[in-house]
Amino acid sequence: MNVRLSPSTLTGTAAAIASKSDVHRLLFCAAQADGPVTIEMNSTSPLSEDILATAGVIRQLGASVVYEPGTFRVEPAKETAVSPLFDCKESGSTLRFLLPVAAARTEHPGFTGSGRLPERPIGELLKALSENGVTPTAEKLPFFFEGNLKSGVFRLPGNISSQYITGLLLGLPGLSGDSEIRLTTALQSAAYIDITLHALGRFGIRVLPLPDGYHIPGGQTFHSPGTLTADGDWSNAAFFLAAGAIGQKEVSVSGLSPDSPQGDKAIVDLLKNSFGAGVKRSGPSENGTYTYTVSPAPLKGAVIDVTGIPDAFPILATIACFAEGPTTFVGGERLRLKESDRIASVRAMIDSLGGQCEETDDGLIVQGKDVTGGVTGGVAGGTVDACNDHRIAMAAAIAAMNAKSDVLLEGAEAVNKSYPSFYQELTRLGGIAHVI
Repeated sequence: MNVRLSPSTLTGTAAAIASKSDVHRLLFCAAQADGPVTIEMNSTSPLSEDILATAGVIRQLGASVVYEPGTFRVEPAKETAVSPLFDCKESGSTLRFLLPVAAARTEHPGFTGSGRLPERPIGELLKALSENGVTPTAEKLPFFFEGNLKSGVFRLPGNISSQYITGLLLGLPGLSGDSEIRLTTALQSAAYIDITLHALGRFGIRVLPLPDGYHIPGGQTFHSPGTLTADGDWSNAAFFLAAGAIGQKEVSVSGLSPDSPQGDKAIVDLLKNSFGAGVKRSGPSENGTYTYTVSPAPLKGAVIDVTGIPDAFPILATIACFAEGPTTFVGGERLRLKESDRIASVRAMIDSLGGQCEETDDGLIVQGKDVTGGVTGGVAGGTVDACNDHRIAMAAAIAAMNAKSDVLLEGAEAVNKSYPSFYQELTRLGGIAHVI
């Protein structure tokens, strides 16, 4: 699907959708619980392709999953599934969370996926599982597991994917013996582990920190909390908050928690203290969440480390196009292993929009106003390939609202991975977008 986006002024309030990161984890916990679980979300939260993939695989685990607008109801598995085939679609988090859970909870499971998923790294996780009783029949999708997962010591690098660690944290508590996760390198994206630990805690699962990892007592039960509410999604809220910084009028996002373990809540600090945008917070509302409002201001370039916030990189690079002077992004080595090579695809997006940037091994240097448009700054317009990456598509769309001419976004349907209603929300706030 191609979408033509025309320069326009965004203003108003968007309601934060439910956090994809949180819902993934809550679904896996619910599937292993000792009773029914109801997961409540913002009633306008769309069902993203990634969440649909996770709902599908926990059904294969034996759980019943019923969705009604704004709510998941999960009846946990009662029997061990034998030879289930799990289709993880294009969701890396679904696959990496599932592998240890399936190894612990099923017999002879099979795994498949589509898109770029078979090429995304899982080797270190498979190695750790194979050292503890489970052998994959191939090194990449599709494959089956042979053998039974045993408790023990699981050694992993901490600088490739925090999703490996999350998968083990979700899968190991139900084993009969104690286990340890030992990190052989420093942990990156620690905030994503914090999201996992928060979800586990809501089901009564204990995880003890170690100097180089985690101790997971065995024989634990996932106790159903009954009904719980998913966190608002800071990662997707960042796109509309950014629109307030680079546009002509203020834009607000409601339903966000400053106490969230999500690393991408750093967008507020980066907008205010690194780029210089106007940021204010109002609330709390009855459910304890807040509304954040961002208003335009003269923006300045900065040095930004994206080690812990890789998902925010595309929209941060977009903001940098409208800032005075260069912005340097560092710490993004793992960005090359996302839905696209995000360093290369963000560079291509900026180039296509008429901006100028320079790719580095671990990031990007965006030149900003002085090069991309003199006094007015910003981007010119053009044709952008979304590279099958939802965050590239959304970043390009926000840039297009403030471009000098139309932007043709190719592969615009990539937003379905995390935010299927993104273009509807964009147009509700005043954006102009037409499918062609």
